[in-house]
Amino acid sequence: MADERRVSDQHEPDHTAVRVALWRALHVQADAPPHVLNDEIGLKLADPGQNWRERGDMTMPGISGVRASIVARARFIEDLVAERADAGVAQYVILGAGLDTFAQRRPELASRLSVFEVDQPGTQAWKRQRLAELGYDIPSWLTLVPVDFEAGDSWWERLTAAGFDPQQPTVVASTGVSMYLTHEANTATLRQVAALAPGSVFATTFLLPLDMLDPDQRQVQEFSMRNAAASGTPFISLYSPDDMRQAALEAGFTKAVHVSPDDLAARYFADRHDGLRPPRAEQFLVAEV
Repeated sequence: MADERRVSDQHEPDHTAVRVALWRALHVQADAPPHVLNDEIGLKLADPGQNWRERGDMTMPGISGVRASIVARARFIEDLVAERADAGVAQYVILGAGLDTFAQRRPELASRLSVFEVDQPGTQAWKRQRLAELGYDIPSWLTLVPVDFEAGDSWWERLTAAGFDPQQPTVVASTGVSMYLTHEANTATLRQVAALAPGSVFATTFLLPLDMLDPDQRQVQEFSMRNAAASGTPFISLYSPDDMRQAALEAGFTKAVHVSPDDLAARYFADRHDGLRPPRAEQFLVAEV
């Protein structure tokens, strides 16, 4: 869809990155306050055109649950970063950062850390251009780390070359990524992060197998899977909570905690009267070094 993204001569954002940014903005525009996350900067970055709310991925079945899940996971990560920064963590790495706007929305927190955004070169070059066009500087504490995953680049090597210090406690976040990777690639990431300095923490989302969902949510998930496959980014890896915890412990983490959508609902949606809450499909793992 030509109107869903702004395109420069050589670079364009990932379709998924645009969708996530728009879902976050849709929460602010379509749902009553209090908002779990206030993020319309991503909408400005995406610049999707006037009729973006009529797009199929903004009106698809189960969309209210999708946007609840998207804003809940972002809020959870940012609360975790704030908590760990108070405990002395000095670095924050966002794997598959997309159009993440933490640095622009939360500079008072982000500036206490060295923040590294890791993503594909095209998305990052496009994002850098859009930030400049909107008047946002790239501050000294924020580093965009382009990694060409398709060409076999090592995100770890690119990250350390960009100034990341493996000897410093770090929060590493990876949301909405694990399902696109093979089990081997997910395991490799777990092992890499588990080798970080003590006090580091890895927060990642994962999707449940279809047979662990009730019929309505299974239908929504199947719809998402068909869309993802049609976009050339099929879902490859699905995990049960026990399997994900076990994978983290086997990779070398000392502690691995499963955080369910019910946990997120109790934390962020308890006082709502509109039924907005994250569905069961997406779950969290928080693993500590």
